[in-house]
This record gives sequence, C-alpha cells and structure tokens, in this order.
Amino acid sequence: MGMDRDPLTPTAGTVLLNALQQVAEFTLPLHLPAHGGGRGFPPALTALLTGPLGPLDLPELPDLGGPLLPHGAVAEAQQATARLWGSRSCWFGVNGSTGLLQGALLGALRPGQRLLCPRNLHRSVLHGAVLAGLEPIYYTLPFSRRWGLSQPVDAAWFQRVLAAVAAQGCSVDLVLLVNPTYQGLSAPLTPLVQLCHDQGLPVLVDEAHGSHFRAHAALPRDALAAGADLVVHSTHKSLPGLTQTAVLHCCSAHFSRKDLEQGLLLLQTSSPSALLLAATELAAAWPHQQPQAGRLLSCAMDRWTHWRQQLTRAGWRVSPSDDPLRLRLCTMAQGRSGLVLDEHLLRLGIAGELPEPAGLTFCLGFQPPRQALSQLQSALTQLHWPPPSPPGAGAGVQPAPTPLVARSAVPPRTAWFGPTRRLPLKEAVGHVVAEAVTPYPPGIPLLLPGERLDEERCVWLLHSRHLWQHPGGMLDTVKVLR
Repeated sequence: MGMDRDPLTPTAGTVLLNALQQVAEFTLPLHLPAHGGGRGFPPALTALLTGPLGPLDLPELPDLGGPLLPHGAVAEAQQATARLWGSRSCWFGVNGSTGLLQGALLGALRPGQRLLCPRNLHRSVLHGAVLAGLEPIYYTLPFSRRWGLSQPVDAAWFQRVLAAVAAQGCSVDLVLLVNPTYQGLSAPLTPLVQLCHDQGLPVLVDEAHGSHFRAHAALPRDALAAGADLVVHSTHKSLPGLTQTAVLHCCSAHFSRKDLEQGLLLLQTSSPSALLLAATELAAAWPHQQPQAGRLLSCAMDRWTHWRQQLTRAGWRVSPSDDPLRLRLCTMAQGRSGLVLDEHLLRLGIAGELPEPAGLTFCLGFQPPRQALSQLQSALTQLHWPPPSPPGAGAGVQPAPTPLVARSAVPPRTAWFGPTRRLPLKEAVGHVVAEAVTPYPPGIPLLLPGERLDEERCVWLLHSRHLWQHPGGMLDTVKVLR
C-alpha cells in the first residue's frame, strides 16, 4: 500500500519544471535574456524551437562536428559567421560568454603574464586569471556621483592609466576592455584600441552586452569595427539568442588559432548541444539581416525614449544610456535603494535585471510585452517606501577608494588556493584577501583575491555592506591568507 503524499510536496522530477511554468506565468520579464520570452527571436529560431526537438538533440556526429573540430557543419557555420563579422576566426560556445572569456585568457596568455583590466571586470575574468595563473593589473574607472555609477573610460583617462602602468615599471601582455557596461554606457572604443596598439598591446573586449551595436548606425561602434584583437559576444544578453550561447572572435594575427583552441579545449564540453549551436549561429547572423534588424533597433530606440519621458513625468530619474535595450531608474533622488525597489516590484510580478544601491536596471529587450510600461507605472504608483535603513542608503553610494592603477599583493591563483582563515571584516585589515566578494548580478567584485585590505578600503566596504546587505551576510566576514 502506497504512502499518502502531501499535495503541497513537490514530486521529484518535476520541481524545476513546475517552478519554470509558474514564474513564466506570473512574472513580467524586464530581465535577460534579450529575446524577451521569445518575442524577439528571429523567425528561423522560432521555427526551430516550435518544431519537434527530440530528433535534433544530437551529439558531434561526423557531418555536424563541433566548435573545435576542423570539419563538419559547425566548422562551416563558424567560418560563415566570421566572414559576416569580418573576423579571422570565430568559435561558438555553450558555456556562455563566461566560458569563452576564460578560454580566451587560457589560450592567449601563459602563467605569470599580466592582464590590464578594469575594476568592473566580470567575475568570469577573475576566475579565468585564477585558472591561467595570470597577474591582473587593475585600473579604476571614473565615477558619477550624480548617478551612483562607474563611467566608461575615455582616451584621456586611459592615457593616464597606461602612463601609470609604465611608471610602475610593469610590462603588460593583454588589455581587457569591458564595453558597454551592464547599465548600457559605452566608451569610445576606437581611440582606446588605438592607444593600446600604439604601445604594441593586444586588446580583448568583453562585449557581452553590446553584440547588437553592429546592427544600427546610430548605436556606438562595435569592438570588431574598432579594431579589437579578441572579442566575446553573448548571444543571449544582447542578441536574440538562447541563454548559455556566445561567440568568440579572433580578429588579428597576434594570436594563433592553435593556442586559442588549446585554451578553449580546457573549458568546453566534449558534447555541445547541437540545438544550442544552431541557435548561436542564427543569433550571431541577426545583426546582418538588414533592414529587419535595423528597423527593430530603431523601434527599440523610440521605445526607450518614450519610456524615459513617461517615467520622468511621473517623477523618476532615468540614467543616461547608449543602449536602447537597457533602462535604469536612479533611486538616489528618493534617498533609497534600488534593491528595495526591486523587492517591491518582484512582489507585484515584475522582475528587473540589475538591482543596485543607487538604482534598478531593466532589460527592455528587443520586444517587451505591449503592456509592460503601463504595468511598471502601475506598480511604481503602489510603491510606499519604508523608512530607509540605514538612513539615506541610496544617497550614500561612493566610489571605491582605489588608486588609478594597482597590482595585487599576490597573484589571484596564489590567494585562491593558499591556506586561509575567515575573519570579521574589521579584523581583516592588513591581510591578503583570498576570495572575491561579488554581488550577483552584476557579477562585478567589490573585493578581489590577492588584494591587501587597507583601513580606507575596509571603511568603504563596511559602508557597502549596509547598501548591499541581504540574508546570507555578505561582507560580515572575509576569507584571508594565513
């Protein structure tokens, strides 16, 4: 005789499926992926996903091949995609831009070499430095107190960065640029790349959030057009592709195909999904499907302007953006936190993309639901701010007290794998940090492994702890080297 089952207890095998269906039904998606619930898919991808998928779930059969195999349909698709974008070679990935960024680092650099990177690097780059045994040199970004946001670097700022590196007597083997930012701000890539090339420095651009820039002349110039040597695209963050798909482009002879594929081999599955690879090719071709792609982005730009106007009239401050797929409400005018706003909207079934102490970023995507703006406006009118805790939390966002250029006390790999202990943050001053402290999203570290924590930075982190604090105690303690 079978046991009685509690009707509220989920059945093993269907827990996640049930959760997916409930969330999809309840939630207004103003978050990634950029296809917005499939409304922004290219027609060919829609047709692929609405047909029977079982017969297409295939391994690396000889006729299909795989991303690192020289023959087969995948190799031909990658070659065709490289021709579209004007790169020498490209590789599809099914571990997101994370896997391709890390594979690029492992293929382009050798242990002990130096990577010049901004402090708004994604945690995947940091983890790639750990895996590859690299020595990062970190540069600080400009900061806008008006918007509570780090800003993209311009040529003058980056000249100061390169001069500071030279003054420290450091050689650099690769420069990382992150463009655009998570909140949609873009740097002038062409002069930045040229500054690096003038000094013989190759450039890797993490363009995960800007893969669509190629599709419209009114958008910022994309990294390949700007002359970058290596470029990583996320086809779900800024192209109408499926989550987990991405493309790595090699655009110069500075790096050998063999070395890059050796790096990718370390992190790529031996059984990539043929369905995901096919979706990657479709999404990567989308910016070149004109005039359809251009018209869709023109509509997105008009939509962004309309949303900004309507929300501004309602008393909200909307941050500047170079990306019509991203819209950020700045909560500092109310002296409140974007995390509190996000929690309020989630209770009403509206899911934003990036809550931060000073604001909340929405991903409008290529085709948001028709009633999305009215639903958001209605939810915002229902907002009753609780007393700020701590007082003035949103207005208290400050830039990290970091030098323009800084080297780690020890390489991240040494810190990551070294003997450690955990200390309260206040007691960690003077110690070398052995972990990354990273709110996710955006996945941008507040503290990096290998850094030595000083008093000024500790004070800033204690303040940041109050701004970011959630259950789980981020920054209550920190892991340090013994």
